[in-house]
Amino acid sequence: MGISILGTGSYVPDQIMTNDDFTRFVETDDEWIRTRTGISQRRMAGWEPTWYMGAQASLKAVKASGIDPADIGLIISCTATSDFLTPSMASVIQHEVGAVNAAAFDMNAACSGFVYATDVARRFLETDDSLKYVLVVANEALSRFLDFTDRSSCILFGDGAAAVILEKSDKLYSSALCSDGSGAGLLCARSLNVAPEVAVEKSDFEDPFPDVPIHKLQQNGKEVYKFAVAALPKSFELAAAKVGITKDDIDWFVPHQANIRIIETAAKKLGAPMEKFIVTLDHYGNTSSASIPLALCEGIEKGLIKRGQKIALIGFGAGLTYGGIICEY
Repeated sequence: MGISILGTGSYVPDQIMTNDDFTRFVETDDEWIRTRTGISQRRMAGWEPTWYMGAQASLKAVKASGIDPADIGLIISCTATSDFLTPSMASVIQHEVGAVNAAAFDMNAACSGFVYATDVARRFLETDDSLKYVLVVANEALSRFLDFTDRSSCILFGDGAAAVILEKSDKLYSSALCSDGSGAGLLCARSLNVAPEVAVEKSDFEDPFPDVPIHKLQQNGKEVYKFAVAALPKSFELAAAKVGITKDDIDWFVPHQANIRIIETAAKKLGAPMEKFIVTLDHYGNTSSASIPLALCEGIEKGLIKRGQKIALIGFGAGLTYGGIICEY
């Protein structure tokens, strides 16, 4: 059983932060950022909560799909930047879109979140005949967790949200979800309530990431890059092998938008032309779990991705997680 994407919607904040803006507080310049990442600008949420961005994207997806929100049976919100420990962003979004009959929960698989959440949605649709529609929404406000003294990381990330309405279908579908927890410390941000500074004086538990500061994203860029250039092509290859197709059968690759060099290297390893890759990181930066659906939405809105075409959603992220979905639009 596959899925059908009935409608999509996206939302990004109005505030734009260009590469030149970073020169006010870190030693960098536009050329340094562009040549190393492919990013020219990104959106910053400012006052807008994570749930608000997700709700706006979800409302657009519901409208585009032409469904009654009361017919949505499940909402999955993927986010690493929730506004609350509880309630979930999905529960808040449920109320905002009027999905009064939906179950709702959040999922955190970092930048792989949309791939994970979409695959979970497909499994719910397959096993529950009463489930008509699923709303999957990715909403992220990474700017609130950045260390703006670290030029190697703060330049990479932006904020935004995107959503899809899914229903079951007999279309082509394959997926592969993976993780390598041995690299969990390579990209992480500590919760406020488990900082080393407030730990008890004597504990039987050793802090697995003692160098990670409180409430700030930290990454080992070199090691994450090495992981990413292998994970992106592997995500596709694992999913493709299950249904016996190759990169030549794919009309569009929609990868996680982390770094243009990572995407170019993945394309080279796959032997696929860059012209088949949807790239949006030049104007959105890395929006974590929202990056793949934002790129998907833009590809559809521009008329690049058309009905009946085969697409590959491939991602990687903290955890270290990675995964791929092959489906028909």
